[in-house]
Amino acid sequence: MGMPLAEYVRTLVTPLNVLAAAILAYGIPMIVIRFTGGLSAVTHASNEYPWSILLGWGLFSGVPLSATGYVMATAVYIFGFKKYHPLVRLGVLTGFMGYLFAVIYLLIDIGRPWRIYYPMAVSYGPTSVLFLVAWHVALYLTVQLLEFSPAILEWLHSRRVRRWAILITVAMTIAGVILSTLHQSALGAMFLLAPGKVHPLWYSALMPVFFFVSSIYAGLAMVIAVSTVLARYLRDRADRQYLETLDPLTVGLGKGACVVLFVYFALKWIGVAHDDHWGLLATRPGAWFLAELLLFVLAPAIVLTLGVKRQSARIVRAGAFWALAGVILNRLNVSLIMFNWNLPGHFHQIVPPMREAGIVLAVATIHIILFRWIVNRMPVLREHPDYPDHG
Repeated sequence: MGMPLAEYVRTLVTPLNVLAAAILAYGIPMIVIRFTGGLSAVTHASNEYPWSILLGWGLFSGVPLSATGYVMATAVYIFGFKKYHPLVRLGVLTGFMGYLFAVIYLLIDIGRPWRIYYPMAVSYGPTSVLFLVAWHVALYLTVQLLEFSPAILEWLHSRRVRRWAILITVAMTIAGVILSTLHQSALGAMFLLAPGKVHPLWYSALMPVFFFVSSIYAGLAMVIAVSTVLARYLRDRADRQYLETLDPLTVGLGKGACVVLFVYFALKWIGVAHDDHWGLLATRPGAWFLAELLLFVLAPAIVLTLGVKRQSARIVRAGAFWALAGVILNRLNVSLIMFNWNLPGHFHQIVPPMREAGIVLAVATIHIILFRWIVNRMPVLREHPDYPDHG
C-alpha cells in the first residue's frame, strides 16, 4: 500500500482492532480445548439440551440472516428490479459468508466433525430432514460462491473466466431460490420432530412456513443493516452510485420487509387459532410469546411502515435493526429458551458457560474480519473500472 511497515502496523492499532484481538486471544484457545478435550470441556449441552448457543446463534439465527443472497438475486435477476443492482453483490456476499460460518459453528458443535460429509456420501438417510438440510446447505454454498465469483475474478483480473461466470448468473439464481426455499423451511420442519419439547405456543404444524416467511424479511432487513454499517465505516470502498442511491434503495427494501412482516404476524395468529392455544396466552410463557410477537414483529413492522410513508431511510434502518433482533429472538426461543422449557433447572441449563460464549464471540469476530477483508479488496460496493457492466 506504499507505506512503511511500521506505519502500516500503527494504522492497525484502533479500539475495534484491539477489542477483536482480545476476543481472539481468549476464544481461539477455547476452540483448541473443544477439539482436544471434547464438547463437555466448553459447553454443558446434553441429550436434553442438544442446541447450545453455538447452534442457537450460529446456525438457527445465522441461516435466516443469510437469506440476503436469494432475496436480492431474485429481486434483480428474476423479477427485474434492476435499480437494486448496486446492492446485489453485497447481498450475495453476506449470504455466502453467513452460510459458510454457519457450517463452521456446526463443525465446532457436532461430536465427530470429520464425518460431516456422511449424509452426502456414506450414510444417506433420505427420509431424514437433516439429510435435506445437509445437501441443500452444501449445494447452496457452492451456488453462492459461483454467484459471487465475478467479483473474485475481477479482483484476479481473469476476464475470460469471468465471462463464463456471468453467463451462469441467472441459472445460479434460480438454483439458489429453490435450495433456499427448501432448506429455510426444512430447519423449521426439523422441530416438528419434537412436539413434546418445544412449547406449544412456538410449536406448530406451520413451523416450516414460519421459518421460510421470516427468512424473507430477515434477508431484506439484513441487507439494510449491512449496507448501513458499510456506508459508515467503509465509505471509501464504495463508489458514487452506491452512496447516492443507498437511501432510496433502503426505503424500497423497507417497503418489502414491512409487507412480509405483517404477513408473518398474521400467520403466527393463524397458528395459534389452528391449534386452539388461546388459553395459553394467559400463562407466563404466553406473556413471553406476546412480547415476541407484539414488540419484535408488529412494532418493527409499524416503524418500517412509518419510515416508508415518510420516505425516511433513517427510520427504515431503525425498523430493520429491530426486525433483525426479533428474528434472532424467535430462533433462540424455538431452539433454546422454550425448548424443554418444563424441565427442572431449565434456565440454568440454557445459560452458556464462559468458554462457549468465548468461542461464539471468536468465530463472529473472524467472520467480521474476513468480511471486511473481502469488501476492502474486491468490487462489492463499487464497479471495477475495467468491468463497467458489473455482472
